[in-house]
Amino acid sequence: MAEARELPLKGLHLRLGAKMVPFAGWEMPVQYAAGVLREHLHCRAATGLFDVSHMGQVILRAPSGRAADAAAALEALVPADLLSLSEGRQRYAVFTNAAGGIEDDLMVANRGDHLFLIVNAGRAAADLALLRAGLPGLAVEPVADRALLALQGPGAEAALGALVPGVAGMRFMDVARPRWQGAELWISRSGYTGEDGFEVSVPLARALALAEALLAREGVLPIGLGARDSLRLEAGLPLYGHDLDPATSPVEAGLEWSVGRVRRAGGARAGGFPGAARIAAELAAGPARRRVGLLPEGRAPMREGVALFAEPAGGAAAGAVTSGGFAPSLDRPVAMGYVAAALAGAGRPLWGEVRGRRQPVAVAPLPFRPSTYKR
Repeated sequence: MAEARELPLKGLHLRLGAKMVPFAGWEMPVQYAAGVLREHLHCRAATGLFDVSHMGQVILRAPSGRAADAAAALEALVPADLLSLSEGRQRYAVFTNAAGGIEDDLMVANRGDHLFLIVNAGRAAADLALLRAGLPGLAVEPVADRALLALQGPGAEAALGALVPGVAGMRFMDVARPRWQGAELWISRSGYTGEDGFEVSVPLARALALAEALLAREGVLPIGLGARDSLRLEAGLPLYGHDLDPATSPVEAGLEWSVGRVRRAGGARAGGFPGAARIAAELAAGPARRRVGLLPEGRAPMREGVALFAEPAGGAAAGAVTSGGFAPSLDRPVAMGYVAAALAGAGRPLWGEVRGRRQPVAVAPLPFRPSTYKR
């Protein structure tokens, strides 16, 4: 813990009764006084405020001062169609490697004269190195003077709208730069809970004031990493380092939608990104394995690392759980994992080996709970 980086709002978290734990090189609040279960259900029913300042924020600029030129360059590292990304919009993307695996997943926003990227905390340094090595003609500027907050849940629009009225008109994946008390906020209508909500990048000098103003709104509670994980699991959202890694392709991960049509075989800008051959082959013929939802029988969760089998006894493992836990909204355990493609059909019975005994588990479609994004 002594070596972990501290969040700019650590003092606020301690005042709110947070239990702090190390995560991705940072000291993070895992839960507050309400506890993970109540925090999770509160975010689904009202509004939760998350401190996600550990995430990497990066500005990407082309010498021309045009976001389109930065987007064209960045397409050399990701299979997303970024040239069609309009100003004021954001898109999900993945960095791929030469083997077609995922080096990280990220958000890319077009802000007119540059791109704004948000990358995972544990990969931030590696992603900066990747961008600088792969895009030598562009300026890669890490943002070190801003905090990042996520406001999620059905009450998020009302809570943030009371402070910044214009956000009510934003749609899912819109981005904007309104001002609040003299500070420019970088807002996207997005998040990683399956709920409607916003992510707000705020200058460090105004971060505490904004967090306190949001927490003062009726129905807003602080939410920690524990509930953030169970919320994204219910929403079927993969987590890098668990469900995504350098050996796993976007097609295996069920993220083929992130491969732009123009980047696919026959498209106007087909290929041109690392691992394009493998990804094209899997798009055409299907991958050998697939990420699936899993519903264990009974009340005991199946955690990451549990081996999955096609039969109740004998045979080699056919896959493994990559994320698992209890889903408070569904009042039951859920999990995600990878299995051989032939076993990936919804309803297919499998068995997970827990403490030396095989327990029944069924393949289920993702997400476990429908998202409520504002379209």
